[in-house]
Order: sequence, then structure tokens, then C-alpha cells
Amino acid sequence: MISRKNASISQFIIHKVGNKFNDTKNAFSDKTVDFDEDSYDLMLPFLLRPFGTVVQSYRFNHHANISLNEINSYSSQLFNDEDNFIEVSKHIVTHLYEQSNSANIKTGDVLVVMFEGIEFRDITTNAIGIFKIENKVNFFQTYLENNSYDVLVQKGINAKKVDKGCLILNQSDTEGNIILSVDNNNYDAQYWINHFLNIKYADDANNHTQQYIELCKEFSTEVLKTNYGMQEQNNFLAKTIDFFKDNEVVNIERFKDELFEEDKHKKEFDSYKKTFEGEQNLVIRNQFDVAEAVVTKEKRKIKTDIKLDTNIQIKLDIDAPDASAEYLERGYDDDKKMHYYKVFFNAEN
Repeated sequence: MISRKNASISQFIIHKVGNKFNDTKNAFSDKTVDFDEDSYDLMLPFLLRPFGTVVQSYRFNHHANISLNEINSYSSQLFNDEDNFIEVSKHIVTHLYEQSNSANIKTGDVLVVMFEGIEFRDITTNAIGIFKIENKVNFFQTYLENNSYDVLVQKGINAKKVDKGCLILNQSDTEGNIILSVDNNNYDAQYWINHFLNIKYADDANNHTQQYIELCKEFSTEVLKTNYGMQEQNNFLAKTIDFFKDNEVVNIERFKDELFEEDKHKKEFDSYKKTFEGEQNLVIRNQFDVAEAVVTKEKRKIKTDIKLDTNIQIKLDIDAPDASAEYLERGYDDDKKMHYYKVFFNAEN
């Protein structure tokens, strides 16, 4: 997560990227944008707001040598010499164009930006932002003509969200430059993250926590929900979040001992973990530090509703992991030939 309270834009340029697959061409600007006060005050938070809630960071990747990563090379050039900003920004758009190997890849505006005063982990640094605007919205424009007002429809950028964007900080650790990325139109996840930026998650607590929670979510859906029902699925997810909240370090063996009473469930989890690691091409550590910010963010995403085909929903409280096992009972009615849930309570709130 970054803070933008002292951030500013030092250089800003707009180009248009085409689609190589559809043979639509790029269009380049030769000058940077000179903002008026109103547009600047709207543009700065529009670009940086998405990164205020991003908790996971990336690092540049390359199969042979990290110096051969194109965006890594271009960002290094810009950090070392801003005088070549316009020319390097064109190279960035050309590289993006080369990744459009499908008709699904959208054309759009590309904004290349130099920021100053970005705060990250109590350090103030400069950064490079690359943004792609893929979808424009209709809006009404009124105008005066012959002493009467008229209206026409124009297309413009939606100031509420960025379609795709990355922030490359001029700050590094042992793995390289710290990179944040957002993608609100992830119709092709490979295109932005893997092909254009060629980045990978940092080897840190944020990534380890994220991977393990993703494993638990997939296991709850593929195994628990399928074999034991939604009550077991939701109970497991609630206890998973509770475990992460109560422990600063996750040990997988201790996790299994606390969440599973039966050895068969532990074996099911181990088996699914191997499958998950193979499909995701990763290895989940047996012990790692917990990233509290990731837990908080993932908790908000988890839905613990039991939706029934009789138009009834039972909402479970993820902050009360034992309530489901203690006060909710699942059974089968032989007379009605239907499953049922029995809910115990003292009073209605």
C-alpha cells in the first residue's frame, strides 16, 4: 500500500496503443501534457487511488537474465535520465503493442507518468506509472449555439477507476524493484502481468499468506462443498481466517491439527495441496509469517452464505467460526425427501 498525500506528477504523456493481431496501429504524442489546475487535481488521485489498497507487490522476472526484461530496462533508463522520457515512453507502448496477439486484446490510451513523493513503507520515493485505458464511457456535453443550449454525446475516460495500471517504485530490495499492479479488466491475465510487465509475486509474507488462503478457498470449494456440503465449507473458511488472525506464524502441521478432527480430512487437504501447487506452478511453504493486511482483505472477499434452492439463505458470521457447528444442524427428512437445516437460538435480534 502506498500513501499519495505528498505525491505529485512531474511528467505525463498520452499515447494510443493498437492491436497487432487486428493490424490497428499505434499513435504517439510528441509532447508531454501541460495540465491546468482542475484536470491535474482530478488526474493525480485517479491514477494513484487504486494502489492505496494493494497489499501484494511484484518483482521483475525473466527466464534468462533480469536485465533483459524490457520494462525493467525502460524504467531504469527513466530513473537514471528523465530527459529521454518521451522517447522511452514510446518504446513502452511499442512493447505493449507487441503483446497483443489476440483479437480480445483491446486498443486504448496509454498513460506514462513520472511521480514524485510516493510514500511506501515509511520511505518516500519517485515512481513510474504505466496505465492503459481500455473502456470509455458515454457522457452528455451541453453547449450554447444560436442563443440556445443543445446537447451531444461524447466518450471519455471514467474517472472512477483505472482499467490496467502498474507503479514501478524507485525502491528495491534483494529481489529488485518493488512493483504494484492493478487490473480491473482481467479478460486476459497473461497479457498484462506475464507478457507485458513479466513480473512475479515477491517472495514475502504477503505472497505466502495469499497463496495459502487461496489454497484453502479452493479446497473448501472443490473438496468440502462437493463432498460434505456448504456448512462444512463455510465452517472451514471461518476457522481458517480465525487461525490466521490468532497466529503471527502459520505452521501447516499445526494448522491441520487445529482445523481437522479426522485424519482423512488431513489427507484430503495434503492431496489437494499437491494438486494446487502443480496447477499453479508454485510451492507453498510449510511455515511462514502472516501478513495481517492480506488476511483482512481476503476476509472481506469470503462469502459464507448458504443458498438453498427453496429461495432461503442462511448467512453465517465469519467472525464466529464455532457458531455453525454448535447452533446449526443439517439433516434429511424421509417424509419430505428433502434436506434441512435446524437453527438453534435464544432470541431474535
